[in-house]
Amino acid sequence: MDRLARTKAILGDLIAFPTVSADSNLDMIVYMAELLEASGARVDLIAAASGTKANLFATLGPERDGGILLSGHSDVVPVTDQDWSHDPFTMVEEAGRLYGRGACDMKGFIAATLAMAPKLAARVGDRPLHFAFTYDEETGCLGARHLAEVLKARGLTPGIAIIGEPTEMRIIEGHKGCHEYTTRFHGLPGHGSAPDHGVNAVEYAVRYVHHLLGLKDRLREMAPDGSRFEPPWTTINVGALTGGVAHNVIAPTAEIDWEMRPVQPDDAAFVHDSLRALCETELLPRMRAVHPEASIEVEVIGEVAGLVPTGENEARRIMAELTGANTADVVAFGTEAGIFQALGTDVIVCGPGSIEQAHKPDEYIALDQLADCLAMLDRLGDRLGRAAQ
Repeated sequence: MDRLARTKAILGDLIAFPTVSADSNLDMIVYMAELLEASGARVDLIAAASGTKANLFATLGPERDGGILLSGHSDVVPVTDQDWSHDPFTMVEEAGRLYGRGACDMKGFIAATLAMAPKLAARVGDRPLHFAFTYDEETGCLGARHLAEVLKARGLTPGIAIIGEPTEMRIIEGHKGCHEYTTRFHGLPGHGSAPDHGVNAVEYAVRYVHHLLGLKDRLREMAPDGSRFEPPWTTINVGALTGGVAHNVIAPTAEIDWEMRPVQPDDAAFVHDSLRALCETELLPRMRAVHPEASIEVEVIGEVAGLVPTGENEARRIMAELTGANTADVVAFGTEAGIFQALGTDVIVCGPGSIEQAHKPDEYIALDQLADCLAMLDRLGDRLGRAAQ
């Protein structure tokens, strides 16, 4: 079986595992572990606290610093309420495309690395090659954060990391952060005919959203000079506002789901400081004047660091050699890359498929993209064991 056919077969198996973030990924993790062990890799399954999920970390070659890491996430987004042309968890091939949930985001890249593992194992020398497949990237990069803690505790820092998110095999050297929050308001219910006798949580949530929209406009004016991002400023999005129980009842609770995508750390600090001042000096005093137990709580769903472009980046240089690309770009969407960069690893994002197909019904990856990824991995094998030039 040639390497593209093997990749297709593995990808079909991976898509058949319904690893939606809310569910377990263990069956897929065990499947991948068996393939890597058969290739001679040392495999470590790192369980999440829940016991229903795990990271996979595997190594070919010596156990030491400075290795090369190939990384991808095992989880996929839900298919609920999406209009698919066929079963999203059964791979379908049509007109040079492979369809299925996770095909491009990012089981295609994972399948390519697993298909190439036997060849890479035969070529590895004194520089280790690592595989990292994580859980819960789609819900805050929880698995990658867990894995980074484990690697740090072990004193193991890869020299470079290739995060195989779908970039159409373009080299991405920077992306925004992704910070997600839920802000909850607890007021005092009462009859709608006497609004001053209660604390309407929805009204205070609306004031909070109004402030967020003001910050959104301010952040446009704070875009760094020469920012390469599109849009070039830190963005804020209000995803949902829910609360209340009936037309004639003072709303006792309300909840806001919102996010920001910072282009620089100072922007995130600016937003947090402004919201803290709003709550402490304006909203909470007014709420507690009526009901001393009224509260505003902020839950951090995830704070994923951005990937910061750097002047010296071995991963970028090596990937330029492997792909023939002479430029590196930045993107607005987030990945696990910043987590590995924080370890001291040189990181780029580069993988097959387009982000335009991710999270959508009839998600697919083109066969020529998989072929390009396999060619890149083949060239990576050629240089394994060589010292960095």
